[in-house]
This record gives sequence, structure tokens and C-alpha cells, in this order.
Amino acid sequence: MQNFVCHIPTRIFFGKNQIEVLGQEVKKYGSRVLLVYGGGSIKRHGIYDAVTRVLKENGVEFWELAGVEPNPRISTVRRGIQIAREHNIDFILPVGGGSTIDCAKVIAAGFFYNGDPWDLVVRKAKIEKVLPIGAVLTLAATGSEMNSVAVITNKETNEKLGIGHPDMVPKFSILDPTYTFTVPAYQTAAGVADIMSHIFEAYFNHEKGAFVQARLAEALLKTCIKYGPIALERPDDYEARANLMWASSLALNGLLQFGTGPNKWSVHPMQHELGAYYDITHGVGLAILTPHWMRHILDDDNLYKFVQYGVNVWGIDPGKAPHEIAGEAIDRTAEFFKALGIPATLREIGIGEDKLEEMARAAVEHGGGSVGTFKPLSYEDVLSIYKAAL
Repeated sequence: MQNFVCHIPTRIFFGKNQIEVLGQEVKKYGSRVLLVYGGGSIKRHGIYDAVTRVLKENGVEFWELAGVEPNPRISTVRRGIQIAREHNIDFILPVGGGSTIDCAKVIAAGFFYNGDPWDLVVRKAKIEKVLPIGAVLTLAATGSEMNSVAVITNKETNEKLGIGHPDMVPKFSILDPTYTFTVPAYQTAAGVADIMSHIFEAYFNHEKGAFVQARLAEALLKTCIKYGPIALERPDDYEARANLMWASSLALNGLLQFGTGPNKWSVHPMQHELGAYYDITHGVGLAILTPHWMRHILDDDNLYKFVQYGVNVWGIDPGKAPHEIAGEAIDRTAEFFKALGIPATLREIGIGEDKLEEMARAAVEHGGGSVGTFKPLSYEDVLSIYKAAL
């Protein structure tokens, strides 16, 4: 295991009715809040009323930025920064899933920057200061409620890029599993795939001494496999929703990455190009690409990791031949995503061959010449995976 520094500063309030702590937590950092949310489902399901009630009861003033997209746009970030400056906002509070939280993070970072916030995303300028943010989570998927990263889309340039800064970590996050009861089946399934993909990105590394991290990753994968179908069958099953929500946070708060060394992601960069050009659901793109990525990179050098995955996660007989175990593990992965109701091919979600080469070039360019470190992918590799996924 390699050296690491562990610091996970977000204060988590997990469970039913934790919204009641919202006012007192916000007031530790400010009293003029920008409330950020998406298409209005929080109003239909009563979450908006609960949030605003607690804020009012605690004397917190708030203004609103509504309409954050599933793949949050830099144009919406710009709008949020304008509102925040006009009203001298001192705290950003997203209520929603990862897209809403990501948008809020970049608003918080762009508030103190005099130029276009896209400059920060493309590293043209550095983040110097960030407004404090909290989060009220309504979707188990991205883990944004407990990490320092955001992903933002620029439709003008067809780019979907990640940005991170230590001060973009939420000061606190409220995780009430009952807030996810009304999440539609398709989004629930996509969320499960997103969680699993985050785990895969950390799990598939070459640090053989990180036993703890590998076993934690496998436990979280088994959690998704157990509770994903239950949440689809019984949307108001508290145990299922609670376990998925906590798995989402643990998958991407750094816990699985500590001690495993530098590790550039593989499937996410490829999916980001799909999202930038076609604006598809993030988790769906990940689920489609992942089995094809696995089959493409499998070789004698990394076979051991796929065998470990097959035996420890899927319970495949360790007495079988290594290549048989690896192949079955990949097949089981693809079958699981399909069983969740996620499309199996890119064509099913409206993606054909016309932009594959363009997206493959962009993925490699944004990756600094290759994609991923578990097995670095060239332009030809990425293009081959895209074509296999058609």
C-alpha cells in the first residue's frame, strides 16, 4: 500500500427527518443562501417545502436558481453566479442529485473569479476561493455530496469536463433515503450503474498491497448488486434506498482510492464525450461502455484482477480456469445492467457511428494523450470500444 493523506471533511447527517438540522448547519457559514435545484421534482414531492420551511424558521434568507440540467451546463453556472452576486449570497445550497450539486460547486468557485467560469473548468485560470456549500441529496449516484469534484458541460464546444478543488467539498450533506423513494426506475438503475462505475474506476488498479481498499470496493459492489433490483421492485424500501445512498457516498469520497497510487479513470472519460455530444444519462452511458471496456483491456497481465472480481463479487467458482472466470465476470456485469432495464447498446440511446471518431479523439486529447492508467487506451482503443458498444 502506498503513502496517502486521508481527509474527508464533509459532515453527514444520514437518516429520516435529518432535514431539521439544515437551518442550524447553514447558519454556521452564512445567512443569505442560493437554493439550487433542477426540474421541479423536489416541489412535487414535498422536499422543497421541507427545505424552505426549515430555512425560514431559522431566519435564513434565500434566493433560487431552478432548472439545472441532468448534465449541468456552464450557461446555468453563469446564471447562478449572476444571481449570487446580485444578492450578496454567502452560502450555496443544492437540493437534488449530482448534477445539481456539481452545478452549485462551480457557482461557488466562480463567484470569486472575475472572468468566465469556463476558464476554471479548462484550467485557464486557477480557483482561488470558494463559497461554502452544503447539500440535500435526492438521488444515489454520483457521490458529489461528499467529494471535491464537479463535471460541467459546455454545449457550445461539445465538452464535458471535470473540475476539482479541496474547498468545493460540501461542508455538510443531508442524506435522507426517503427523499429517493420517488426517483423513477430508469434513474434509479442509472444511479446504481454510476455507483458501480465509480467503484470500478478505483478497484481496477495495480496496487496489490491495498487489500483493505479492494475488499471495501467488493463489498460496495455486492451492495449495489443486492439492493439495486430491490429498489426497482419496491421503490419505498428504506433498507434498499439507505444502502444504495451510503454506497454512493463511500464509492467516491476517496476511501477506495487512498493508498492505491495515481490512477486516471478509464470509462468515465469515454462516457463524458458521449454526454457532451448527445446529452445522454450519465449512468446509462457508463453501463453500456463498461463491459466492452473490460473485454477490450483483459490480458494476461491484468487477468488476476478480473479473476479476483469474479470470485469475490459474483461468487464464481475459483476452481474454474482463470480466463473462464474473467469472461463470466464480465458477462455477469453486462447481464446485471440489462436486468436493471438499462439499454445494452449505444444505438438504443440514439448514438450511431457518425461522431465516434470525433469523440474518441476528444477523449484521448482531454486525457493528455491516453485514457486511463489501469491499461492506457489510445485513440484506436477508444474507437474500438465505442464501435463494440454500438
